[in-house]
Amino acid sequence: MNPTPVSLPFADRAEAGQRLAERVRPLAVVDPIVVALPRGGVAVGAELARVLRIPLDVLLVRKIGVPGNPEYGVGALTEDGHVSYDDAALARLGLSRSALATTVMAEREELQRRRESYRGDRQPPRLSGRDVIVVDDGLATGATARAALAMARRQRPARLSLAVPVGNLAAVDDLRDQVDRLVVLTAPANFRAVGEWYQDFTQLSDSFVRSVLAELTPSDQAGSGGRPVRIRVGETDIEADYAAPAHRVGTVVVAVDRDRTSAQYRALAGALRRDGLATLALDLGPEATDDASEPSAEQRLGAAVRWSRQATNDDPVGLCGVGTGADAVLRAAGELPDDVGAVVTCGGRLDIAESVLGRVHAPTLALVESEDSFVRELAEWAAAHTGARHEVREIAGVDRLLTDPGAWEEVGTAAAEWFRRALG
Repeated sequence: MNPTPVSLPFADRAEAGQRLAERVRPLAVVDPIVVALPRGGVAVGAELARVLRIPLDVLLVRKIGVPGNPEYGVGALTEDGHVSYDDAALARLGLSRSALATTVMAEREELQRRRESYRGDRQPPRLSGRDVIVVDDGLATGATARAALAMARRQRPARLSLAVPVGNLAAVDDLRDQVDRLVVLTAPANFRAVGEWYQDFTQLSDSFVRSVLAELTPSDQAGSGGRPVRIRVGETDIEADYAAPAHRVGTVVVAVDRDRTSAQYRALAGALRRDGLATLALDLGPEATDDASEPSAEQRLGAAVRWSRQATNDDPVGLCGVGTGADAVLRAAGELPDDVGAVVTCGGRLDIAESVLGRVHAPTLALVESEDSFVRELAEWAAAHTGARHEVREIAGVDRLLTDPGAWEEVGTAAAEWFRRALG
């Protein structure tokens, strides 16, 4: 992507990040994540993460500078242990790699200190299968960015992009073949140093980085709603929430007919994750609309299943539908028999999916409210017409499900047991 003239200098890194965000938005589709280079890149990356509602983490890279001129980079050290050198620059300066041994040792110690300061016991971010956007506050020689991109590429992301507000044109051109997409707002002809293109280029602290990571880095706690992701459906993006436990045994797409962020649905998803199942929760959208661009429930679920398979390296996928989502997941399972490994429904009118029931080959558990015999009879009829092993169970009454998140934990526990057996 070619640099575009912009008004300079930037007020500060936050403003630069905000102006960069809209250029980056089309690149943040498949389980996206912003990974920033501390410290300056974190201030820019934080604005991208906030505007685009995607998670932020850091890539720890240390520049190897020339002795006596540490800002002139001739190599870089990454947190996964790789050391790279710009041998052409070393030759121009008449330096050998061995002459940098003391510098490399010092930078290795500083990298370890930052790792402990920024992450503690937390693991580095998972980049495999994701749209990864590497961010810094600018490119001077490009040595640090090149090392960071190589480290990210080793994890095999779905798409690797580099986004910076300003850069040296030579460094920009040198990095084009290292990424799938390159976003640079401007590359001035009279570039000398990154700091010259910011009115406020204040040195940032470790405490600043820690506070930003505490705000924008997702947690895998069972009670968390997960991190927002965007899933492409035709020409439209839909929003969902993805969360995974440390040891994942499968993935469940949870289709809800109301607000996926409510306490009830969070309790359901939390129960699934406590049993080792990652969750991708999405709203099914309006039941009826005249807008031809609005994806249907089946289209949303189909895209969510495909996203899950890609993002998790073909993990088994289950479908869990609540309310009007119950018949929707049955229809999706009928349309995607090779991709859906198990189905759980809760409430709803399963008979609405009559036309596809015979094509549902995934083991199906139908949970029904004990007070509603009519719904139970419909569920038993529908389950019997699927082409798979099935079961109908009674759960707590509808009044509890409407008001008590604890009742949804019971639903989640029953669903998790079914999914673990069927997907295992």
